[in-house]
Amino acid sequence: MALRYWLVLVFLGCVFGSSFLILEVVMRELGPLSIGGGRCVFAALACWAFLLIRRTPIPTDPILLGKLGLLGVFTYAIPFILAPISQTYISTGLVAIISVLMPIATAVISHFWPRGEKATSTKMAGALIGFVGAAVLFEPALAGGNPGQLWAMLLTLLSTLMFALSFNITRSFAKVDPAVIATFALTGAALVSAPAGLIFEGVPHITHVETLAAWVWLGAFPTAMNFQIMYYLLPRIGATNYAINAYITPIVAIALGATILSEPLLPIQMAGMGIIFVGLIVMDGRLVRRFRSAPA
Repeated sequence: MALRYWLVLVFLGCVFGSSFLILEVVMRELGPLSIGGGRCVFAALACWAFLLIRRTPIPTDPILLGKLGLLGVFTYAIPFILAPISQTYISTGLVAIISVLMPIATAVISHFWPRGEKATSTKMAGALIGFVGAAVLFEPALAGGNPGQLWAMLLTLLSTLMFALSFNITRSFAKVDPAVIATFALTGAALVSAPAGLIFEGVPHITHVETLAAWVWLGAFPTAMNFQIMYYLLPRIGATNYAINAYITPIVAIALGATILSEPLLPIQMAGMGIIFVGLIVMDGRLVRRFRSAPA
């Protein structure tokens, strides 16, 4: 893989890893519905600007546009609303660690998905190891009887599974420009989540400029830019190489949470993250193949 792609992957991992800290800033003044709705609106606007700059042809099939909008509700609207709810009860680092399960869940769902990519025995073994790591992460909440923490972890896991499911659904739009997919999906998410925020939480009242800046940042960079670059990189470096940024995101989130928010990182959380990383390495397969091909 070329050096420029490595640099882009590291950059994406850092940007997405910082989003958990940025979300904490927005949460000080806004509720989860307002945060999710605004994030979708800002991301959709950024994607529309990108389409206009590229002069990308816009599809007019109402059935296709409806499907893309509905996809956005499950891919963006719901997870973006669940994220601030989860971070109310658990640390940003723990949310990021659980989110690392997304490539593992994507591979498992793809194996059982109609005409999906069948997983090899190595990938299934890596997925099993990853879920063992998730069980380790959940153990303190189960043993300690903390319902708030447990529900927050389950909501984060639900968001991760929804992202993984949406990646497999996106396969059915193979003939559609990826930038168009992201734009109309985010537009559909915005049309649902933004009104919901206004109805149930009212017009957002922001008193600090950093709150507005963080809100716009969440939509424009970790969301709109991240997905546009992802669709650009995937055909050039492959899904396996792209998954490398999954290692970078939690490290950045944990470092920022510990240094700026003074969040503690428990040994059992480090153990769970380590097991999940081992699962990702096994799923990647390159290191396994290297050992198999090594001379006796």
